[in-house]
Amino acid sequence: MKPAGTSRVLCSLGGVVLLALAGCEMGPDFKRPAAPVGGSYTAQPLSTTVSSTNVAGGTAQRFSNGQDIAGDWWTLFHSKALNELIQLSLTNNPDLKAAQAALSVARENVLAQRGGYYPSVAAGFAATRQKQSEVLAPVPNYPVVPNEFQYNLFTPQVVVSYVPDVFGANRRSMESLQAQEQSVRFQMIATYTTLTANVVVTAIQEGAVRMQMDAARQLIGLNSNMVQILKYQWSKGYASRLDVVAQESQLAQAVAALPPLVKQAAQLRDLLAVLAGRFPNQGLGEEFELSSLQLPAELPVSLPSQLVAQRPDVLQAEANWHAASAQVGIAIANRLPNITLSADAGSTALSIDKVFTSGTGFWGLGAAAAAPLFQGGTLLHQERAAKAAYVQAAEQYRSTVLTAFQNVADTLTALEQDAEGLKAAATAAEDAQLTLDLSQRQWKDGYISYLALLSARQACQQARINLVQAQANRYADTAALFQALGGGWWRRAELTKDQHEK
Repeated sequence: MKPAGTSRVLCSLGGVVLLALAGCEMGPDFKRPAAPVGGSYTAQPLSTTVSSTNVAGGTAQRFSNGQDIAGDWWTLFHSKALNELIQLSLTNNPDLKAAQAALSVARENVLAQRGGYYPSVAAGFAATRQKQSEVLAPVPNYPVVPNEFQYNLFTPQVVVSYVPDVFGANRRSMESLQAQEQSVRFQMIATYTTLTANVVVTAIQEGAVRMQMDAARQLIGLNSNMVQILKYQWSKGYASRLDVVAQESQLAQAVAALPPLVKQAAQLRDLLAVLAGRFPNQGLGEEFELSSLQLPAELPVSLPSQLVAQRPDVLQAEANWHAASAQVGIAIANRLPNITLSADAGSTALSIDKVFTSGTGFWGLGAAAAAPLFQGGTLLHQERAAKAAYVQAAEQYRSTVLTAFQNVADTLTALEQDAEGLKAAATAAEDAQLTLDLSQRQWKDGYISYLALLSARQACQQARINLVQAQANRYADTAALFQALGGGWWRRAELTKDQHEK
């Protein structure tokens, strides 16, 4: 039979446990925001872009509303070197690895918080030797051993404590940490999508700059030749000093345009190496040529309702909003009473061989409740701060959604105008080439001077530079569209397996 006092304690603990099981959660229950209404991003309906014949990157592009994005969208450019570089970057990029490690940290924090659902059990063993005051109290076994005031104590025990989640503080903490884990996860995915897009765009720019360098060097050669001819004509009285100085000025401008291109090409090459997790001096092997890339002819355009469900920055902002919502519940629960259940059992003996023998055992059960009464307004203002942070996260989410729609709209408009710009540049290049062909015939037949022929060649090279820039813009903005629509990460098994495991 248990003593009556023990029965009363157990009944009280049982009542507290029932209260804990019927506990409630403080704060708002987070609900996912509704998807935007509407089926388009731009004021004007999308149409197939214009095409430019006999020009690399001049393919007409069709926009397919509602079509899903490939997880390896960069393969649509049909460049083996580009595919290998992206694979190298995904394997070695330190920023991506750091983001993956951050996700592991967030996941372990969630698992650690789960421990709050269970009782805490601790085992201990204490061995002490002490001397008791002869005046204040007798020693153990007194009066059997009246003169022995020094003795040993051996105490093994087990302590169990449990904090019932009556007002949902632990559940809200778990909810907040899970939302933070999702935020970190989508930040890692954003790093992934940014990395792939940066590799593609940088490779395109590097190939375009090298083509511009080649054209710039040819311009320098043409201008140098023209300066020599004018100097000779000036010496013979057929040209003025003004003509020579004007041509020297053009030569100086052509020479001045080359170093920035060389610098830009080197920086882009270094950037590609770093994106691939290498040092700049290690190199990357094969160089990229715009002519080796194939422009995707069909471009998927996700519906607005799909965009908010697949853009990693939007999903990250939503997770941050969810975490802020849970923090409100935590702040409210912190202002309410806190209940702790405890129990301990063990044995105390004067010698190690007497531990756990009859008469040495002890146990205890307890329940405690503590309620904050006055903290100088600390908890109140923490609750108000949590509510303000919730509003802040909500507005940041809306801002992120608006920015996402802006990115898509800007890129769609850019693609349409890129096609128009490429067509105009291709026409200008064709006209310049035709002018050069006619000038060569006229110079051969003696109708124009060699100086006029060089001038036609100069105009042809400048038109070529403009054409390369127009081609690069179209390739780069195509890659930007895939990134703006989310990058197709949801079709990559290595990025979705964690979500499927939940």
